[in-house]
Amino acid sequence: MDKVQRRVFPQGQENSTTTSQRHEELGDFSTTLRVLPISALAIVIGVICAFVALALLRLIGLFTNLFYYGHWGTALVSPAGNHLGWYSVLIPVGGAFIIGIMARYGSERIRGHGIPEAIEAILINGSRVEPKVALLKPLSSAISIGSGGPFGAEGPIIMTGGAFGSMIAQLFHLTSAERKTLLVAGAAGGMSATFASPVAAVLLAVELLLFEWKPRSLIPVALASTVAAVVRRYILGFGPLFPVPEHPLHIGPAALLGCALVGLLAGGLSALLTVSVYAAEDAFQKLPIHWMWWPMIGGLAIGLGGLVFPQALGVGYDTIGALLQGSVTTKVILGVLLVKWFIWAVSLGSGTSGGVLAPLLMMGGALGGIEAMFLPNESAGFWPLVSMGAILGGTMRSPFTSIVFAFELTHDTNVFLPLLVGSVIAHAFTVLTLKRSILTEKVARRGYHLSREYAVDPLEILFAREVMRTKVAVLPAASSLREFQKALTDHRQSQRLLPVVDASGVLVGVLTRGDLHKRVEQEGYAALRRQLCELVRRETVEAFPDEPLRSVVHRMAEKQITRMPVVERDTRKFLGLVSLDDLLKARVRHLEEERRREQVLNLRFFQPKREAREQTETPAAP
Repeated sequence: MDKVQRRVFPQGQENSTTTSQRHEELGDFSTTLRVLPISALAIVIGVICAFVALALLRLIGLFTNLFYYGHWGTALVSPAGNHLGWYSVLIPVGGAFIIGIMARYGSERIRGHGIPEAIEAILINGSRVEPKVALLKPLSSAISIGSGGPFGAEGPIIMTGGAFGSMIAQLFHLTSAERKTLLVAGAAGGMSATFASPVAAVLLAVELLLFEWKPRSLIPVALASTVAAVVRRYILGFGPLFPVPEHPLHIGPAALLGCALVGLLAGGLSALLTVSVYAAEDAFQKLPIHWMWWPMIGGLAIGLGGLVFPQALGVGYDTIGALLQGSVTTKVILGVLLVKWFIWAVSLGSGTSGGVLAPLLMMGGALGGIEAMFLPNESAGFWPLVSMGAILGGTMRSPFTSIVFAFELTHDTNVFLPLLVGSVIAHAFTVLTLKRSILTEKVARRGYHLSREYAVDPLEILFAREVMRTKVAVLPAASSLREFQKALTDHRQSQRLLPVVDASGVLVGVLTRGDLHKRVEQEGYAALRRQLCELVRRETVEAFPDEPLRSVVHRMAEKQITRMPVVERDTRKFLGLVSLDDLLKARVRHLEEERRREQVLNLRFFQPKREAREQTETPAAP
């Protein structure tokens, strides 16, 4: 048999399917014109989600007014001003009872804070969300928060907006990836409209929900977030949600070190908050009662905590604003850190419905209030603001989202640098101390794993020419099968895919040992007299030397094959074979880059030649 000499690996089986030989120019992105109709749908979803956010906020206001003040009204009010006394303990219990009924007989997906459910819908359920979730999630969250639940509206609106986006996507013939884009567009649109934070909503989508950084998804999501923010201005008003006094643009080294300390303390608190929530959930799992009744126990904790510290009830936007203004007492700061933390962890662990962003902002602001007592004075509310951003960056593992979110909530451009220092250090602390975040732990507990690290695929930067095996057996097309009968029946030969080439080396087709054995069984000795060019599969799946391995492996998956010949694009001259085993070379190279340590530069290189010579000529001491 002829040999094509070069370098490479094993080979194997193929499938008789044609492959296009059109030269596709490699580019930075793989986005097509398909992004345009998806973007049009995303714009519609953005408009819808703005009104969904309005409805959720109005529902929260309605239930708060009904439960605590006994009158009809949709304005957001704090439960802290009620005059119910001990009767107020029963309100969170009653609200939790309703939520338990809705979860058991409606949809269990309404339990929790929303973002893990959105992640699970994207990764596991093909971005399909049941229509009833779009109705039950905002209703249950409004009842939970309106009855005093210490939650925010962001998790519910992310899940609700995502549900509406998914529902609209399911009305059209779309791929799972396109449904994911529209689901996330709905989530981003809802968050953008709720908090007047369009950029942070897009970053949250990228860091938490999309699991990719591609124009095909980024463009529609950004458009949905933008449209929702614009519509919000007409139905809810402009931002910022929490105006703050002007902070200094330039801070000294001592203040920057203070920001690093804030980040470290925020990282520690973030880890404790995450552990406390799932410790409470573990405790509820041990109870000998159905999970439907767990929220009522969480509601009892809320009611008792509200008696001790009423400001811990509800979303607490007024308390967040006061913390950022620097106008709270030590009693309020301690109440937020102790009471709010306790009732939030217990109630969230019980499986009720509500978000985590607003509570994290409150507790981060309270931590910053304590830090302001001993850190340099950089104007009122400076340290609470930095601590809020750091808590978000550490707890949610989304530092860029936390930085931009803090800016859009306050419109304070002078704190970008302090926020960067605090958020990244808090992020580093929790990444090194906890395997998973408060958002991904719930997904992991349901038996799934996800990685939130983004990197270039090693298969994208290696080409078929770099891994193909060239030392392979090649059959001449003009020869008869009899000439190679003995070699082809030798079981010691591991090569199963046999390229057949003409006299000039051009690929005619391929054969497998199975093909030849089958032909001999069918035709007997007559098959041995036939030329190989008459027996080959002429329609082949081929790879090209300048083709990224990502394209090669995609074609293998599409055509359900594990090996293919590599040919020149223009001449179809056979060059070698590539198989799944060869594709592992890319992974091996990636692992080597991650693990192999070497010293590239030697300090002796910088020594003067004369000094280096003297050192080498100095005799050793006796």
